Amino acid sequence: MADDKNRTSEIRLKVQLDENNIPVTIDWMAEDGQLQHEGKAMMFSVWDKKETTTLRVDLWTKEMYVEEMNQFFMESLITMADVFERATGEGEMASEMRDFGKYFGERMEVLKREG
Repeated sequence: MADDKNRTSEIRLKVQLDENNIPVTIDWMAEDGQLQHEGKAMMFSVWDKKETTTLRVDLWTKEMYVEEMNQFFMESLITMADVFERATGEGEMASEMRDFGKYFGERMEVLKREG
């Protein structure tokens, strides 16, 4: 008998490719919320337990503008800092990472520079 506390949930990705295997659309759906979203870029990382390394898939569509990619990276850097702090309790390093995300945003003109 299965443990009632264990359950599964699926996140589905559907990537439409053109004739050159370049992504045209990136759609994803989360089973729990029955939400479906269209994206222009994704970064997917998984820690490989056996090889003790990170595996990843990075995709972006032809319609992803450079300005959008700049914002995507800035927000990803800041989000990584938040996740890192929750996972490790390393508040000081997470703060440094957030500062770099802000610096990146300013340099890439996603954010206005202070001063």
